[in-house]
Amino acid sequence: MNGRKALFVGIDDYPDSPLNGCINDALEMSSELRRHGNGSANFDVLSITSNNNDITTGLLRENLNNLLKGEPSVAIFYFAGHGTVLEDEAYLCTVDGTKDAPGLPLSEITRKVSNAAGIKNVVVLLDCCFAGQAGNMIIFNKDIATLGKGVTILTACRDNETAAEMDGHGLFTYLMLDALRGGAADILGRITPASIYSHIDQSLGDWDQRPLYKSHVDSFLTLKEMPPKVDLSTLQRLPHFFKTTSDIYQLTPEHEHTTPDGSPNSSGDQVIKGEFRELQNCNRVGLVEPVEEKDMYWAAINSKGCRLTALGVHFHRLAQKGRI
Repeated sequence: MNGRKALFVGIDDYPDSPLNGCINDALEMSSELRRHGNGSANFDVLSITSNNNDITTGLLRENLNNLLKGEPSVAIFYFAGHGTVLEDEAYLCTVDGTKDAPGLPLSEITRKVSNAAGIKNVVVLLDCCFAGQAGNMIIFNKDIATLGKGVTILTACRDNETAAEMDGHGLFTYLMLDALRGGAADILGRITPASIYSHIDQSLGDWDQRPLYKSHVDSFLTLKEMPPKVDLSTLQRLPHFFKTTSDIYQLTPEHEHTTPDGSPNSSGDQVIKGEFRELQNCNRVGLVEPVEEKDMYWAAINSKGCRLTALGVHFHRLAQKGRI
């Protein structure tokens, strides 16, 4: 056990207003978070879908309670289905929901995840209408955001909006899957709830539904790891290439492994050719930039140099401190 649990719920089979895609959304989300990008184990997942289960309010509440038992280091709750509002309270709709009791109240979910003892991080992902009320509770007749420490909530839309669909998915989940497949990964390959939200936020315009991000954390949680965009060994060698953050690494035509006519350049020091490949990789992800030239090739051919970008300076410092 790796101390990371995730519950995925997808409901299509509502008696009066069936949906399409929520089951597939839950299953695809569970698949993406079951393993890291290199195939190693990530979350221990449980998927509950309406084609195999009669997802009543009682069943949903029971499984949420079970998710929060056992003091895992991280717990994820994902829901795709109908959401509704009744007398200023938002609900996740269940198959046994009625006009007067639609399903599980979001305020109850907020209370449970905020009071989950022994769990360092709880992440709630809601792809349903009116989901933006999650994280709020009525206090002194006011709807106030209140989250326990370690709780993060991402919702498809505001508390007064409906959730859209796209290509057989909920739009929110469609973009979240794109983020989890690498779209939200940083240079080290880490995908966090914040980077997922940023990815979704940038993908939607002012006329689209607006996703919400609410969090009470003191450190970022990595939900999934993808292969780093630059080898860790290269990042760790940044202080080797640049003794200080303001240094310029001198380049020569010998660094380039091709000649101006495109022919292979096998002559010269193979060590510096290897270093140049590493620096070119750093250039591709914005860590290094050529000096007085538009690209690294001509910087080498014309015996210019390269230097760290602002982002490169950040990773240089991390390497110096042994943090990567």
